[in-house]
Order: sequence, then structure tokens, then C-alpha cells
Amino acid sequence: MEEILLDSERRHITGKKVQQLRRMGYVPGIVYGHHTEPIALKIQERALRQVLSDAGATRLITLKVKGIKDPKSVLVRDLQRDAITHTSLHVDFYEVIMTERLQAEVPVVLFGEPLPVTNGEGILMQGVATIRVECLPGDLPPEIRVDLNQLTKVGDAILVGDLELGEGITILEEPVELVARVVPLEAELVEEVAVEEVPAEVEAAVEGEEAPDAKAAEKAQREE
Repeated sequence: MEEILLDSERRHITGKKVQQLRRMGYVPGIVYGHHTEPIALKIQERALRQVLSDAGATRLITLKVKGIKDPKSVLVRDLQRDAITHTSLHVDFYEVIMTERLQAEVPVVLFGEPLPVTNGEGILMQGVATIRVECLPGDLPPEIRVDLNQLTKVGDAILVGDLELGEGITILEEPVELVARVVPLEAELVEEVAVEEVPAEVEAAVEGEEAPDAKAAEKAQREE
């Protein structure tokens, strides 16, 4: 797979002054990791936009920092965009170690069309949109492709446990999680009515304590 390169420079401007960088066509950012002290960066907006289009959240990026000899292998950890213009406001990169396993959310891509859907006998119901995996950075797949042509009759389903991602990749989701299923037309109609009649519930999510490197990155961002 072709290497994705991105050039960057150290950033000494922080706080509200980063608006000056954005007006000059730069995006402020930061790179950090378990073995990496946070480094404030600035990246040309046009170059970043192209790299994000190519890499998404699961492809490794070779990040070059001006003044630092060795490039860093990174993943996009967080991207802040303007709610109106959708331009990038800030980007977080996480440096990976190629010999250490990592965990990541990989998008599910469905292709093909089940025969019952083609014949008008059923409707496709999609389950999980991403699947969390653990593997070495070099084995991280950009996407998980699922062939729907194997669904040959109404009621057929593909579960997470049916997926084979290759040696070295561990799926962290429950095997019974649904990826895709063909349901009867009548069942789909009943489900829609039931959803309308059940009031929505709000659940509170409690998150665990952040990792030290994430805290350091957050502290650096607060200075901006």
C-alpha cells in the first residue's frame, strides 16, 4: 500500500493567536503517544485535507516534522471542524510503535446485493458501522469489506463472529453483534411502528480515567 506522507512544522503560537495561523492557511495540531512528548504542530491546510481524504482514521501516516530527523508513524486521533464551513480547526495525531499492538475502530463497507432484496422479498438491515480490532499498526485494515451476496434467503444474517480478518487481527466486538441481515418487508414495517411508539430514553455514559498521554494533549489544547 502506498505510503501517505505529511509535512509539518513545530508551532510556537498558542492561545487565541492560532487564528493568525488559520488565516495564513495553516491548521494547528499536536502529536503525542505513549513514548512521545506532545509536540505542537502547524500543517498546511491543503496538504492536511488531501491526507485526511486518503488516510481517514485507520491508515498510517508518515508525519515529517521540520527539524526532527526521524519521521513519525501516526494515526489521526481527533479532528475538529468548523460547524458551518467544515474546515479543519485542529488535528490530533497519535504516534504508534510498529512493534506494539493497538486498538482501533475500522469502518464496515458492505458490497453486493442479496438475492431476496433484488427480488423484492426482503429488506437489508445493517448492523454495526464500525468494528473495534486489535493488531500491529502495519496490519491495521483501512476498512472491513463484507460481501452481501452470501445472503441468499430472507432471514440470512452475517454476524461479527462470521468475519475473518486475517492472522494477527483480533476482533474485540461480541461475536453475536449483527453486521447485516435480510428481513421480511412486513417485519420492517412493524419495527418502524414500534420505534415510533416507544419514547426515547437518555442514558448517562461514565467514562474511565484518561491515559496520561491523552491528558497531556488535552492540556496543550487548552492553552489554545
